[in-house]
Amino acid sequence: MEEDEFFGEETFQHYCAEFIKHSQKIGDGWEWRTSKDCSDGYMCKTQFQIKNRTAVSHRGTSARVQTCLPMEEALEPPLDDFEVTETTTATEVIKYEYHVLYSCSYQVPVLYFRASFLDGSPLALKDIWEGVHECYKTRLLHGPWDTITQQEHPILGQPFFVLHPCKTNEFMTPVLKNSQKFNRNVNYITSWLSMVGPAVGLNLPLSYARAAFQDEGNVDRQDSSIEPKSLEEL
Repeated sequence: MEEDEFFGEETFQHYCAEFIKHSQKIGDGWEWRTSKDCSDGYMCKTQFQIKNRTAVSHRGTSARVQTCLPMEEALEPPLDDFEVTETTTATEVIKYEYHVLYSCSYQVPVLYFRASFLDGSPLALKDIWEGVHECYKTRLLHGPWDTITQQEHPILGQPFFVLHPCKTNEFMTPVLKNSQKFNRNVNYITSWLSMVGPAVGLNLPLSYARAAFQDEGNVDRQDSSIEPKSLEEL
């Protein structure tokens, strides 16, 4: 790769091909899709997440809830009227679609995603932010990948959420330079996705990193060429 760590679309496809090859080996669900209207393609995965929501309701009369309590708590007097609450947990299944595309403007990969309930109704941006872990919210607002926005998918023409790529090169450069310093073979997509994915509920198994280190010689950072059939064969 060049010193500034930008790379072309063919090199992007090469890294994706290596990434998908390992995904198929471990059954992680990633695949490559192309548009019938153009030659552009993208890497994608669909997964389901179960989320529990706790609802607390207040009752006007005293109620007994049979639970196993320590002896000290069992001997305590019952709560007065209007003080008893009943807690219920509702389970929701959320469908997430993750798409990794190449940005010609920034010359880096971009993570697009969308989420919906099983009935097809989409999650709003507010719901997406609520699902982001607290430790990532600060980074999203002040860190390298800036923020979550909503844009039109450049290939599908549908609304998707996207992690803005404006600072991708900035935080990936030291990662790649460090790998070069220790003469380690890394997959750009693996390193990048392991950093940005957890912010929106996407986690990579550790085997991706091990595969990149073990697969020496498959990625030549100085050669951006790739045979067109590499992704088509997957």
